[in-house]
Amino acid sequence: MGIFDLFWKDKVVGAKVLVCALDTRFEDLLKEDSEVYRRYYPATTTEMLPTIQALLGRLEQWYDIVHVLCDVTEQGTITDANGNEITGTQLIQNCCDQNVKLLWAASDNSPDFYIKGFGARLRKRLNLVVTIHRKGVNFPASLQKLLSRMSHGDTMPVAWNDLWPQVPGSHHPDAPESILFAGRGGVRLLE
Repeated sequence: MGIFDLFWKDKVVGAKVLVCALDTRFEDLLKEDSEVYRRYYPATTTEMLPTIQALLGRLEQWYDIVHVLCDVTEQGTITDANGNEITGTQLIQNCCDQNVKLLWAASDNSPDFYIKGFGARLRKRLNLVVTIHRKGVNFPASLQKLLSRMSHGDTMPVAWNDLWPQVPGSHHPDAPESILFAGRGGVRLLE
């Protein structure tokens, strides 16, 4: 949580969500994830995007949450079906420029790949979640639990920690393997 989160009321009523994929291989996951978002955030747009450029264009529509299904390469870049690339750090910056509050990379990718290309520690005002392993049906069930709490007023770090306490030795077999960077920890994303 940043220092501004302690003093600034960062609340969004009627959060606008983009759930998207950069390859048709993610079509089933796209449908599954967007259905969960739509339960809690009626202003959810679902889209199969043909290119990274199309994704960057969609960001100009001012979304509060961007949930993207994509491949991250060994070099830490996000690729589309045509082989176009953007670093995770560039995508984070574009999201910050468009006032996105939460960016979620929601498909299975290696943590080493995220480390190479997602420079979230650059003091960005953005919550970032990167998914390492969705664990099948555990992902939508966990997403539903999290969004239920967030859409009714919990901040993401509070909801996350209540559902999956981050204490040494804790094990959460029903939760997907994901990493949360709370660069905008005080934001409330209400339905």
